[in-house]
Amino acid sequence: MACYISSNNNRFYVALEQNYGNVAAVTGVNRIPAVQLTIKEQRESPRRRDKTGTRTFIGTPTAARSRVEYSLATYMSTWQNKGTEPSYGPLFQACLGGTPRLASGLLVESSTPDGRLTFTAPHGLSAGQAVAFGSDIRFVMAIVNEQTVQVNAPFTMVPNTGTSLSPTVTYFPGAELPSLGVFDYWSPSETVQRVVAGCGVNRLEIEVNGDYHEFRFEGPAREVVDTASFESGQGQLTEFPEEPTPSDFDYSLVPGHLGQAWLGSIPEQFFTLTSAKVSIENGLDTRNDEFGRDKPACLTPGERKVHVSFSLYSTSDEATRALYQASRQRSPISVMFQLGQESGQLFGIYIKSVVPEVPAFDDKDSRLQWSFGPSLAQGTGEDEVFLAFA
Repeated sequence: MACYISSNNNRFYVALEQNYGNVAAVTGVNRIPAVQLTIKEQRESPRRRDKTGTRTFIGTPTAARSRVEYSLATYMSTWQNKGTEPSYGPLFQACLGGTPRLASGLLVESSTPDGRLTFTAPHGLSAGQAVAFGSDIRFVMAIVNEQTVQVNAPFTMVPNTGTSLSPTVTYFPGAELPSLGVFDYWSPSETVQRVVAGCGVNRLEIEVNGDYHEFRFEGPAREVVDTASFESGQGQLTEFPEEPTPSDFDYSLVPGHLGQAWLGSIPEQFFTLTSAKVSIENGLDTRNDEFGRDKPACLTPGERKVHVSFSLYSTSDEATRALYQASRQRSPISVMFQLGQESGQLFGIYIKSVVPEVPAFDDKDSRLQWSFGPSLAQGTGEDEVFLAFA
């Protein structure tokens, strides 16, 4: 007798595709701590105007174009295999487009309290790349020379001579966006299994100060491949891919209230932040309306828009007043959020230049809050936002 299927008997994997819509192979290390996957597949149904002699709808052709959209939410968890990408790394690469860059083995020769680091050998870092020490993740604001960098904010504890910095992986903006596959496996095995092929990330949302740190990705996809209706050739497959052999999977999640906020033209750490949200929109389109096609042929990104909004308690200190002044004078500030506070559980968002919107005064509670509405980041070319794990 058939029973209901538990929604907890569900496992997700993600992997970048070498070619658009060609389903990539996955292994156990590609599994992500996903929360929810929503897929919307809709066939176009153009109106029929022929005279049928009846008021009954007769139907539309079965080969009509289809449009697929997905939304995937995943928790931030411990970075298990330092030195390689986190399991959900392909999602961030598909969002920003640039090749991720790893930094490891950096030994400190000297450092200053304001965040200048000199290394024992050429560092090979780029502007915007992350470095980490102890419970802090920071981003390279300027390259001083081949052995010295200036980071965007000071470390909580100044690294001593001979200190080894923690490994980091940084995701950079790029001109083009890769596609990826999302694999949706269920138990029991007789349940319909699915692969969403040709996924593009049109929007990423990151909220600060929730129950857990959570990332939400959404965008268009090329097609849904499933075990119930599989035909050879779908996703360039000859057979539906089996679920990979399970590997060690760490469910250690990061509480949403842990982290740091650095704001200002001269960044200051704020302890009065109540909420924040960062969204990245890619203006993504698909080649889906050309004659002779019934599925999209590729992804086409448009203008990238990075918005940041945040709320904090209003105080009379100089740093808080400086934020209000910057909003009134239309002066840019930098924004950095660090999610987590332990090595291996750190995620950083660095926006080097954003003009904050004039805040709304929220006085409905006993303490006044300022709510800075969605403010658009700016840059000089593929450099307005950087994301990193440490």
